[in-house]
Amino acid sequence: MTALADRLAKLIRQNGPLTVADYMRHCLLDPDYGYYTTRDPFGTKGDFITAPEISQMFGEMIGLALAQTWLDQGAPNPFALVELGPGRGTLMADLLRATKGVPGFHDAMQVHLVEASPALRTIQKQTINADLHHHDTVATLPELPIYLVANEFFDALPVRQYIRDGKGWRERVVGLVDDALAFGLADISHPPVLEARLQDTADGHLVEVCPSATAITRDIDARIAQSGGVAIFIDYGDWRSLGDTLQAVRAHQSEPPLDRPGTADLTTHVDFEALSNAATKTKPSRLCPQGVFLERLGITERARALAQNLAGTALDHHIAAHRRLTHPDEMGTLFKVMTLSPIAAPLPPGMTT
Repeated sequence: MTALADRLAKLIRQNGPLTVADYMRHCLLDPDYGYYTTRDPFGTKGDFITAPEISQMFGEMIGLALAQTWLDQGAPNPFALVELGPGRGTLMADLLRATKGVPGFHDAMQVHLVEASPALRTIQKQTINADLHHHDTVATLPELPIYLVANEFFDALPVRQYIRDGKGWRERVVGLVDDALAFGLADISHPPVLEARLQDTADGHLVEVCPSATAITRDIDARIAQSGGVAIFIDYGDWRSLGDTLQAVRAHQSEPPLDRPGTADLTTHVDFEALSNAATKTKPSRLCPQGVFLERLGITERARALAQNLAGTALDHHIAAHRRLTHPDEMGTLFKVMTLSPIAAPLPPGMTT
């Protein structure tokens, strides 16, 4: 058992089983043994690799989309350029480099990062050449127009899992069997958030609910409605949650989520329908596959331009990176994009009604 597993076992003996959300929260953010609070998990030397680490083109496309949206909305000054869960800061660094030539953009911006990990905050300060403002939550972001990106942020937020049982639901919990962590089920309940799901589920179906994702979306929704801006959410998932998607990843390999708490990343697929429903004051876009979104923004043209100065292995890696980001068999379809815009504003580049 890991040190965190011992700590969780003691907690369960004292207080009873944990919800899956509480288990995820401890695994990811425990101050002593949490996955994100104690390490740099990103890149080829980490446990997983995200789109910004695959190619600079990803951050460049996002940056130009945000800058064009800023221009389309009258170039407000000042504004908050925001990233949720910036990782190593690679996306923001590429975004800032790509937007240097946009007149007035850098002069008007304030860079705000929502990051809970002290270790990653230190790396971000080293990676990003800008004056940074760090936040623990979106609640402390300034009252300014916000131009926000969240790439693989919502997938790491803690979810609660419920299994349909007749007209009710039994919450999946984490307890102990022979002193080892094990999944179990709580008594039948009737959560209001799942009332509508009785129409499209049957006995035994599992549904995941992420209260923090909807709360964060409501906050962003209210800010954009009041002050303007845009939010671009990019993550893997689909329109509606159905089935157990909790997974642990360590050293780029999947493993059972209860095996080594604190040493593996825990994620679930994002329920984009829940995010869209939480945005009641802005205009949510339809879901768009990541590959389609990036192609509309001109990633292939950018890839060709970069390829002119490459040869051999470097060119092979570049071509593979473009394919990985855009091809339907890779990240192109698994990852989805959704945006929030002011009601009267056009959708951002790359998105259609």
